[in-house]
Amino acid sequence: MTSSGSGSGNGSGAEMVDWKLAVATASRLVRSGPEVSRDEARDVVAELRRHAKSSEEHVRAFTGMATGERAADTPVLVVDRPGWIRANVAGFRALLGPLLERMQDRRGSLPGGNVLGAVGGKVTGVELGMLLSFLASRVLGQYETFAPVSRELPGSEDGGGRLLLVAPNIVHVERELEVDPHDFRLWVCLHEETHRTQFTAVPWLRDHIQGEIQAFLSETEVDPATLLERVREAFQSLAGGHAQDEEQQERRGIGIVELVQTPAQREILGRLTAVMSLLEGHADYVMDGVGPQVVPSVAEIREKFQKRRASGAGRLDVALRKLLGLDAKLRQYREGERFVRAVVDEVGMEGFNRVWTSPNTLPTKAEIAKPADWVARVHRRPEG
Repeated sequence: MTSSGSGSGNGSGAEMVDWKLAVATASRLVRSGPEVSRDEARDVVAELRRHAKSSEEHVRAFTGMATGERAADTPVLVVDRPGWIRANVAGFRALLGPLLERMQDRRGSLPGGNVLGAVGGKVTGVELGMLLSFLASRVLGQYETFAPVSRELPGSEDGGGRLLLVAPNIVHVERELEVDPHDFRLWVCLHEETHRTQFTAVPWLRDHIQGEIQAFLSETEVDPATLLERVREAFQSLAGGHAQDEEQQERRGIGIVELVQTPAQREILGRLTAVMSLLEGHADYVMDGVGPQVVPSVAEIREKFQKRRASGAGRLDVALRKLLGLDAKLRQYREGERFVRAVVDEVGMEGFNRVWTSPNTLPTKAEIAKPADWVARVHRRPEG
């Protein structure tokens, strides 16, 4: 991870993204959290840490996944909204570094590229900050797969991940839903601990996903004019203009992230979508499976949480979700939960756990929608 303000091979001294400005913008724009006293805040943090610890045993017992010593190497951090913002900016910076260096080299070879780059870095920093300010008040928890180690927010020594629990958001939602706060906090921890278990019990999973992401980024077109044209098309489509052909019809309502992809990237994204659907669906399944044993009001929590998720919020919230493609992701996560449930019903938890054997046993996007096809491929040998 390069230091702030450093350039790449062109020596421009200006980054493609002003990361410090992104943090400052997001921290300034993010809404303040719910009002709590200092003692209440201290109690919430302590309880979330206890629940995160107890969730380890619940998740391991339910899933049969052994994490060994790797779980101890991935810390659990209870953060506020600005802390979540700083962590995600650091994660973006580490993950996108190779792509941005390539784009910066390309820009430096263009007439006036360095000057435009300095301005563009600030614009992009502000835009990223605005996006993160929107998300920072909504995320309850997050397993950071590629967390960089920092003095402020420590991660594993090899950068292998850390679990973030966003305390003010958890308190906000439990009050909004009017559910038992202690049950809700444990319920959230069960979901997020499942993600930590997935990556600590399956050593190859992190490298596999990282490889897919880097392959996706390596396919990114670095020609600024082409990228700008794709973004224009995205905004025109999302604005609800009249579609002129079948391709435009298909693009309407799709997130901007998908609209700026190349054909090769769409193939990679299909595989990533399947993996993320599996991971999120598995976490939902485990959360609900463990819930009745340790969370007395789990049925009420799930019903109210699902209604909240389905209803969305104001028009701006809905527009941003469509722009980012988050609505599609929610559908994919529901499909993931149905996939896990169907497979476990068919072959049991031990049979389902064969999904973690290797990248070859991960479900495809098509198999997420048709679990029987995955069972047939992984569990049944061909005749003859």
